[in-house]
Amino acid sequence: MTDAVLKKPRSSHLGDMWASLASNKAALLGMIIIALLVAIAVTLTITQAMGINILPYDPNLADMDKAFIAPCAEHWFGTDQLGRDIFSRVLDGTKISLSVGLAAVSISLVVGTILGAMGGFYGGRLDNYLMRLMDVILSVPSILLAIAFMAAMGRGLDKAVLAIGLVSIPEYARIARSCVMSVKANDYIQAAIVTGDSNMRIILRHILPNITSPIVVRATLGISVAVLDTAALGFLGLGVQPPYAEWGDMLARSRSFIFSAPHTLIFPGLAITITVLAFNLFGDGLRDALDPRSRRR
Repeated sequence: MTDAVLKKPRSSHLGDMWASLASNKAALLGMIIIALLVAIAVTLTITQAMGINILPYDPNLADMDKAFIAPCAEHWFGTDQLGRDIFSRVLDGTKISLSVGLAAVSISLVVGTILGAMGGFYGGRLDNYLMRLMDVILSVPSILLAIAFMAAMGRGLDKAVLAIGLVSIPEYARIARSCVMSVKANDYIQAAIVTGDSNMRIILRHILPNITSPIVVRATLGISVAVLDTAALGFLGLGVQPPYAEWGDMLARSRSFIFSAPHTLIFPGLAITITVLAFNLFGDGLRDALDPRSRRR
């Protein structure tokens, strides 16, 4: 045999990751659902900014003559107490829930990673002070802390993003700190210190690229938590304000009709459940794909 025949093709890191994800049917299902949700959110955001409504009905237009219509061919998910089409409102709520989840996770990811990396790299008093602060924040249930922030800052979508982002900072800070402390002990970090590299260069060039995997996985799972927190704040009337569609707010305003018109609660609740499940499935599969020891072959 020639050398060309004996040589085995080397698979790339991204190729191995994709093969692992593709072999995980649950993760693949989650990824497909997430892609569909993102496509809906992006499409609605662009078309509504252009003044075009591609939904079957205006999601915020009330028509009392059509209140509490059961699911039918004209209204697939039925109508609510104000005669608004629930199918249109569920789709319109997609862009709000995903945008809040992504924005909140971005805040907690950036701030938490910076704080955790600083504490893990420098150690000493800085690390002690930062971690004690994180412990204090973690000692309070996240949703209660988010409600406290909302009570102090007021209602609104921007306040909800900030509140959800702030309460999740400790999780990313602790993950980043533990990863930095593990990576810092490697020989190449000591070599960089000996050669005179600055601390910032060492952190940005040698440490952060090697701790991205667990942080990315946590961020993916964190979006599902942010979606749940957004729905919880909306259910309490602290999130998106009427008449805009948001799944938690839709549940809150329909809870009085759970027996007379259950469809007003079922479909927003299913939207929350499916979205959270999709991110959890994809996050679990991504964790396996990023870890060579647990990849599916």
